[in-house]
Amino acid sequence: MASSLLETFLTRARQSPERHVLDFEGQRFSAGQLAGHVAAFASALQRRGLKPGERVALFLENSPAFVIAYLGTWYAGGVVVLVNTQYRQVELGHILADAGARACVTGAAGAAELSPLKASLPTLEWLVTVEPSPASVPWPTVDFDALLTEGEATASLPLPTGEQLAVLGYTSGTTGRSKGAMLLHRNLLANVRAVTEAWRWTEKDRLLLTLPLFHTHGLMVGLHGTLSSGGSVDLRRRFVASEALAALQEDTSLTMFFGVPTLYGRLVEEARRSGLRPRALRLLVSGSAPLSPQLFHNVEETFGQRILERYGMTETLMNTTNPYEGERRPGTVGMPYPGQEARVVDVRTRQPLPAGETGEIEVRGPHVFAGYWQRPDATAEAFDPEGWFRTGDLGLRDGDGYFQITGRARELIISGGFNVYPREVEEVLASHPTVAEVAVLGLPDPDFGEQVVAVVVPRPDSPSPDAQALVDHCKDRLASFKKPRRVVFLDALPRNALGKVQKHLLRERLQATV
Repeated sequence: MASSLLETFLTRARQSPERHVLDFEGQRFSAGQLAGHVAAFASALQRRGLKPGERVALFLENSPAFVIAYLGTWYAGGVVVLVNTQYRQVELGHILADAGARACVTGAAGAAELSPLKASLPTLEWLVTVEPSPASVPWPTVDFDALLTEGEATASLPLPTGEQLAVLGYTSGTTGRSKGAMLLHRNLLANVRAVTEAWRWTEKDRLLLTLPLFHTHGLMVGLHGTLSSGGSVDLRRRFVASEALAALQEDTSLTMFFGVPTLYGRLVEEARRSGLRPRALRLLVSGSAPLSPQLFHNVEETFGQRILERYGMTETLMNTTNPYEGERRPGTVGMPYPGQEARVVDVRTRQPLPAGETGEIEVRGPHVFAGYWQRPDATAEAFDPEGWFRTGDLGLRDGDGYFQITGRARELIISGGFNVYPREVEEVLASHPTVAEVAVLGLPDPDFGEQVVAVVVPRPDSPSPDAQALVDHCKDRLASFKKPRRVVFLDALPRNALGKVQKHLLRERLQATV
């Protein structure tokens, strides 16, 4: 049995070298061609002195070069450091210094962004650039294609073991500095096997992948699943609603699409605007942020099928999923994948709670990471003695075993001694016809400890919403203590690259205006 996803891919490539595996902007790669590029990249890294366990950062947008560098770093014995392409000097400096990256694969803009950090990145020795870099870059650079010519496409190198470190995935860092989650090859392999089994993913599947590869959803679900199953992927540089909708309507080879709620919302808007109706696919998956029941139903109306919502995170990859065969319940993230466990515990006593009671979700299984890079204190705090990982997510399990996410533990609002779960209020406000988007958070209050604050983005095609009308809308549907005591209107919510609302930025902004 294979010890790594890399071994699975290379074995398939040897058995069926002509099998089509990747398309990107007119480029088409067979498994054999891709494997040859991976071997060339790996052998070139070794010739340049990369040692086992050394880190290579990928600060790169979607492209075949990303896929080749990702797998090639593993084949060279290295560890991949994933870097969000939206990060700038403060985040870049922290991540590359913390990881001790020796090399970085990037583009011209990335090289320019890194250049002022030379003095603070003593371990970074050279860059691999996928396009001509500025002359002012203070590191030795090598062109990506030129690097491939240095290596051997037929090289046969030692494969990583399951216990070797594969990836450092840095957490989003919404509180404090981001930490590097250490994902071993066996973690990645166990999770992709569970995902492909649960979703019936086979070599006949073809995925339209518009999600960024620097993130768990696009990389460790989309790309990993493709390589593991033997299927193929239509990789796009980025998501463009009109282009994605056209592909989903016209390309009869596509069987799957993965997205975050923001992308599905844009697809629904584009379908309504253009009159185009996407074909029904075998599988639509949503994750990385909560999918509102309203958007669930909008997608069902537009696509003629129900989204499968799942739940995961950087440290654990995929945790739970709605069933492939069976009821996909709006507002839930389903049940644990095969071979994995999940439970809900009291946030104070850490004792398991019965169905229907809200607490912190904990998970356990072969998919859970090995700990935080150079942070034994944070690692010890994250696990209990029996190996349960504390996700920091609040939720509950209903009587049928479906899990629901109600928010982050640190986002819990305690107002007048009562617990208020932001997502519950958000879903009620999102059902109002004048509301396009909403985020609910708690701000300090001298009487109640915290007050419930709703930040609302109005719908552009409806009358301007009235704050009191929105409060009354909640009051009619929720306990009085849950209604917003303050409603703020904004043109847009701050989001990260995956569309997740950055409530810490909202909180800072609102506190500054009090």
